Amino acid sequence: MSTSYWQSKVIMTIEALHTKIEKTIQVNAGVIVLENSTGFPHNESNLYLVSQNGKVIWKAEKPDPGTFFTRVKLNDDGRTFSAYTLNGHACELELKTGKLISFTTFR
Repeated sequence: MSTSYWQSKVIMTIEALHTKIEKTIQVNAGVIVLENSTGFPHNESNLYLVSQNGKVIWKAEKPDPGTFFTRVKLNDDGRTFSAYTLNGHACELELKTGKLISFTTFR
C-alpha cells in the first residue's frame, strides 16, 4: 500500500516497508509512518520517518524488543512525539532521531 502527499508541488508517494500503512503525519523532515503490526518483522520498528526523497531517516526506538507501536501523535513542543505500544507502553520520542526519551508501562 502507498500513500501520496503534495510536497512543494511534487507528489510524494510512500510505500509501506512490510505491511499496511495505518497512519502518517507530515513533518518538516518528511513523513512519520506507522505500519500495521500484524506480520511486521519482530526485530524491526513499525514506526519510522521517511524523507522527502523517500528514504527512511530513522526507525523509532522500541521500549521492549518484542512489542510494536499502535498509536502516534505529535507533541505541542515541536521537538517530540508520543507513541503507544501493544505491550502497554506510553512513550515519548525525539522527532529528530526517533530515539526514546522516556516511557511508562500501564495495564
